[in-house]
Amino acid sequence: MDSSKIIEILAYSLPSLITGAVAYLLFSSYFKDQQNNRRWLLQKDSQPSILPLRLQAYERLTLLMERINPSQMMVRVNPLSTDKFDYQNLVIAQIDQEFEHNLSQQIYVSEECWSIITTAKNATIQIICLATQSQKVSNADSLREFVINELIEKQSPSFAALSYIRNEVGQLW
Repeated sequence: MDSSKIIEILAYSLPSLITGAVAYLLFSSYFKDQQNNRRWLLQKDSQPSILPLRLQAYERLTLLMERINPSQMMVRVNPLSTDKFDYQNLVIAQIDQEFEHNLSQQIYVSEECWSIITTAKNATIQIICLATQSQKVSNADSLREFVINELIEKQSPSFAALSYIRNEVGQLW
């Protein structure tokens, strides 16, 4: 083949390749736009049914934070024996049980909100463990008193989580 034939083939092929590429890009962007439009419409249609579920999740997580608040937990959960370590394990088991009961609510709240709730739960457990190790605590009843008195002076981890939940629910409206 001589060079004039190659140039002639390129002259016919190049415009069709360019036209094909432009058509591909146009159709590709059109289909992406249509897909985004369908997704937006689906989200718009499902919004009224999802909002009550999200609000219910925030309600349940608020209840969780109230139930694992150390000062309320110490009043609600009575020790089975006088041993402070047995009581510590009982209270931590109650906290874990409450938390596990509400694990499914994380799909309705933001990752940051769920992280704050998890942190509040872990901080509550840490408060109880540190109180158990204190020299002032000798039995289960003194552990209860010590934790309640400690939280009179400072806020519980649940308080910060509840504040965050209130702010996030306020942003839903």
